[in-house]
Amino acid sequence: MARRHRVSSAGVDEHIIQRGNNRQVIFASEEDIQAYVGWLKTYSKKYNVSIHAWVLMTNHVHILCTPSNISGISQMMQSLGRMYVAYFNRRYKRTGTLWEGRFKSCLVQEETYLLQVSRYIELNPVRASMVDDPADYFWSSYQCNALGKKSELLTPHPIYTRLGGNEKERQASYRSLFASQIEDKLLEDIRQATNKGLALGNEHFLADIEALTGRRVSEGKRGRPVDWRKNKIWASTK
Repeated sequence: MARRHRVSSAGVDEHIIQRGNNRQVIFASEEDIQAYVGWLKTYSKKYNVSIHAWVLMTNHVHILCTPSNISGISQMMQSLGRMYVAYFNRRYKRTGTLWEGRFKSCLVQEETYLLQVSRYIELNPVRASMVDDPADYFWSSYQCNALGKKSELLTPHPIYTRLGGNEKERQASYRSLFASQIEDKLLEDIRQATNKGLALGNEHFLADIEALTGRRVSEGKRGRPVDWRKNKIWASTK
């Protein structure tokens, strides 16, 4: 089966996940994470991709970002991936692939899902039982979005800036989003859309993206059409 073509659109937010091959470790030390973040910063700026949220786990990475052109994210991730694999193989005296194929991504409707996906990303260490509070995990954007830590990597999203009239109000409003865990249905929707390269949004958003890109970004019906056998027989008698 041919792999699904990646869908990207200038100005439309995307959730990215990249995993280690066979879920192997991709960050074995703090120096590894610092190297990855450094190249992410370099290439996000080079290819004009705004980074709004991230988390670096032991064997995978989540990024929420907005490209200024349709090729920006692919260029950023390809350049970042090549540099980091070369670094990792050299450092640990290994050869071969590090990543589990291509990175996965989905388009995100900002009005409904942007902050939910940001929350999903920054709660990863909590769901993995690595920390009890996302504020205790250093390698995510939570300390920036919720606590005001400065980072050259971060570009606040317009949806985020509407949370309050100043930084303190925005941070307090953002922290309030973390008072409860994410519902199971939303977790599944985010994971399915990202793993299958779909879009996360309402029907109007999905229709707009499909019209804009000419690609299907919603889950199609499985199985054969109801009248497939009758239509096949009819076609064979023409």
